[in-house]
Amino acid sequence: MPQEMRIDKSVKWRGREDMIELLKNPDAENPLTRQEVMALFQSGNLSADKTVQHLEQLDNALGAGAVRSSLRSPENRRHRIEAVLQELDNLVGLKGVKHMIHEIRAYIEVQQRRKHLGLASSPQALHMIFSGAPGTGKTTVARIIGRLFQTLEVLPKGQMLEVERADLVGEYIGHTAQKTRDVIKKALGGVLFVDEAYSLARGGDKDFGKEAIDTLVKAMEDQRDQFLLILAGYPDEMAEFLSTNPGLRSRFPIHLHFPGYAPSELMAIARTMLAERQYQLTLDADRQLTDFLMRHHGQWHINAGNARLVRNMIERAIRRQATRLVDHLDTVTRDDLMTLTWADWDGE
Repeated sequence: MPQEMRIDKSVKWRGREDMIELLKNPDAENPLTRQEVMALFQSGNLSADKTVQHLEQLDNALGAGAVRSSLRSPENRRHRIEAVLQELDNLVGLKGVKHMIHEIRAYIEVQQRRKHLGLASSPQALHMIFSGAPGTGKTTVARIIGRLFQTLEVLPKGQMLEVERADLVGEYIGHTAQKTRDVIKKALGGVLFVDEAYSLARGGDKDFGKEAIDTLVKAMEDQRDQFLLILAGYPDEMAEFLSTNPGLRSRFPIHLHFPGYAPSELMAIARTMLAERQYQLTLDADRQLTDFLMRHHGQWHINAGNARLVRNMIERAIRRQATRLVDHLDTVTRDDLMTLTWADWDGE
């Protein structure tokens, strides 16, 4: 890669190595500019989430008034949106989910532009239903949506709070409503992600879960612009949950389905996870793992969870590699420490 990089032919940036070094020292006398951060991102030297993080650090280094002005800068806004969407697009699979999120982004920006030009705009409720088995990317996508909505100025903070039934339902009458309100308060400004949401309705009319649902619905009306509510769970259970409460279904116009991964996608996830941990497969291990995933696809229990299953397999293989190497650490090489053989997987 050439020493000098450009994303604008009229502007010349510092050398790549100098820019990477400055990333490690944000308090340097001459920190990176936003354009230089984006140059590193576009050249593949900086991940999407790190790009957003560094852009936020640059804004936080300014005064409060300057931060507000910077956030309104079309250039800075475009850079942030580009980085977050790239993070989404880098996920394996999820074609339909990605398409819908790009569509939502376009809708939001067009409505904002119409409002700016004095045209009628139609704000749409953006609360969502996520359906899919564990390990299909629901939590990861929810976090990305939080960051995207913060960048689009739909949410002021964009953080995500993940909860389940036990975090919302109390032990006596009145306890649940207060407990749920406390959770909502923590989620204000960002995303409230309720996993296995159908469990709130499984106890019937006398169950305190209904009180939690009622409290969530009231908050969706009273604080509609202050947080995004995402209800998530298995497809069949979520469909049954919504069918028992037509009023609830109407409040969630956006439904995203997260399908299971194909064997080739699981293998792509495995390679990505290994690279992040600085491990690599031998050619034989890569071939054998690919074959194993193809032969056993669809045979695991749904709770094994797709990407979670791959992660568990990788962590087990890493432990087995450690057992294989620990007795002669003085002689192992860097490549030895990075390489996983098929024996480390032991056929699974």
